[in-house]
Amino acid sequence: MEWSLDNVREMVAGGMQSIRECEICAFAIAVCVLLLFMWYCYRVGREHGSSPLRGRYLAGPSRIGGVVGGFMSSDCRGRGKGKRGSMLEEQNGFAFCQSSECFRCTSAGESLNQRLYHSLQDYAKRYTWSGMGRVHKGVRDQGRYLNSRPTIQRPEVFFLPDLPSAPFFSREVQRHDVELLEQSFPALLAEFESIYHQPPARSGSSLPPGWKANNTPRGQWWTYYLVNQGTPLVLNVRRCPRAWRVLGQLRTFIANNVFGNACFSVLTPGALITEHYGPTNVRLRCHLGLRVPPSCELVVGGEPQCWSEGSCLLFDDSFLHRAFHEGGAEDGPRVVFMVDLWHPNVAAAERQALDYIFTPGRLEDKEGK
Repeated sequence: MEWSLDNVREMVAGGMQSIRECEICAFAIAVCVLLLFMWYCYRVGREHGSSPLRGRYLAGPSRIGGVVGGFMSSDCRGRGKGKRGSMLEEQNGFAFCQSSECFRCTSAGESLNQRLYHSLQDYAKRYTWSGMGRVHKGVRDQGRYLNSRPTIQRPEVFFLPDLPSAPFFSREVQRHDVELLEQSFPALLAEFESIYHQPPARSGSSLPPGWKANNTPRGQWWTYYLVNQGTPLVLNVRRCPRAWRVLGQLRTFIANNVFGNACFSVLTPGALITEHYGPTNVRLRCHLGLRVPPSCELVVGGEPQCWSEGSCLLFDDSFLHRAFHEGGAEDGPRVVFMVDLWHPNVAAAERQALDYIFTPGRLEDKEGK
């Protein structure tokens, strides 16, 4: 090949043309990738229309049912109006609630198992089956697991197999969140004082706004929910901005999931909370002691423990448990700040799937279809 100016020009022109063609192809590929990414984001946004914990209470009072005073019965997310709403207000906690609109009060058995399986299939179709081995196993055999569990540990709604279980857990398993809660002890105590000493919500009631009374064989058990079965209580949250900020900083708080709760819990002298089970073993219940007089005790799986002011107690409430306050009137109430945290051995992929399956309202909506 003879080298000449014309040949060099032809070679350069051919090279430039090839580069232009490559640039066009690369640009077209980049546009396609960008469009696919935008479509994926749109789809994820539609599937998870519920906002995360931060800022959810800004949605306004419409997120709360028609319960007087801006609070609902423990784990009854009252959607009723009028007479129905007043009935819900007088309902009691997990162990005593009989509302058809409470997630834990919906009938278990085949109906719930089928709804769980359909929700898991929906999740897998939209996302992935990867990492879903235990969740799939638990959903598939849920009836057998719940019926065959020993009486010491028998969750009422959902059991995830192959999770290490014990009545009490070391604070080290959720060290970050435990330390954050304990560092927030002064702020949480001050916020409790501000809501506890308000005048009664209405005439004839001894409870300040936002508080509810739960059934107990003796004494009084009062709760003030910020999050009830995964749903923030707007009016209560607005009265407790510091506690809400603390919840937003927790790494393992169960938010936007019917198994997630956060509340102030008060036991008056002489009160007894009878033995009962929690709904699932995928969570650990954390109690931060705010006021702990003598003669108060929590018994989980037959093991007794005492609260301590400014310290957290982690336990698996799917074990049979009870609490009591045997002090006198001069001792004052026992007060804890209660939050539900993920069990440390539930993997991130499993948490995401369980959040999808147990999003507030998802299983109830499926029942009516």
